Amino acid sequence: MILDNDTKHDQRGHRSINAQIGLKVPADVIRAKCRPYMHHGRPVRRTERTVNSDFSIVAQYQAEFRGIAGYYQLAFNLHQLDRLKHVMQRSLVKTLARKYRVRVPRIYQRYRTVLKTDQGPRRGLQVTVERGEGRPPLVAQWGGVSLKRKIRIGSLDDHPTQVWNSGRSEVVKRLLADTCEMCGSHDGVEVHHIRHLKDLNVRGRAPKPAWAQMMAARHRKTLVVCRVCHEDIHYGGCPSRQNS
Repeated sequence: MILDNDTKHDQRGHRSINAQIGLKVPADVIRAKCRPYMHHGRPVRRTERTVNSDFSIVAQYQAEFRGIAGYYQLAFNLHQLDRLKHVMQRSLVKTLARKYRVRVPRIYQRYRTVLKTDQGPRRGLQVTVERGEGRPPLVAQWGGVSLKRKIRIGSLDDHPTQVWNSGRSEVVKRLLADTCEMCGSHDGVEVHHIRHLKDLNVRGRAPKPAWAQMMAARHRKTLVVCRVCHEDIHYGGCPSRQNS
């Protein structure tokens, strides 16, 4: 957008920003990014994520917010993403509270910490997974993402270091829980699998059933279900490229 403000002056008293090009975070974008974490204007839990580990839940929220903040880091109103940060943080703690059936203050007591950032110490949340055998723990943090505008970007890290966990995969842990993620049954638990997430979002197709909405919201190609729910999924009609 073209900047226009007669009240901004330089050291000589001249108007300094008029007619300059400025990058801005649109208000519609902020509202759209807040929408998945809100209901009736208030932050809400993401129930479909409660089957994941605490580490995965916190890491996913942090990655989503960091990606948005990084994309708009040259915007002069980047600080307005603080609204999105507040909504996502409330949704995060409500999701963890729902998982453990406790109140939100208990989640803050359990995971609150002070994060070390380039701008100094900042309050946030942290989940640590000990791996033993002299190996460094896995750490997932929420917070510490600067909303200070950057005038220029020195370099971009397009290949961040990958963190590998040699323990059981998440889907194995979900199977060992022996609980249907659709109805909560413990009878004949098995895995429903699709080949591609894009198969769940095909234009012109009827609204997605509950199981497809859950998989799409969690960005997972697997869903742990009981035998009854699994038969209902296939009986109700599935994308043509699915398999069990």
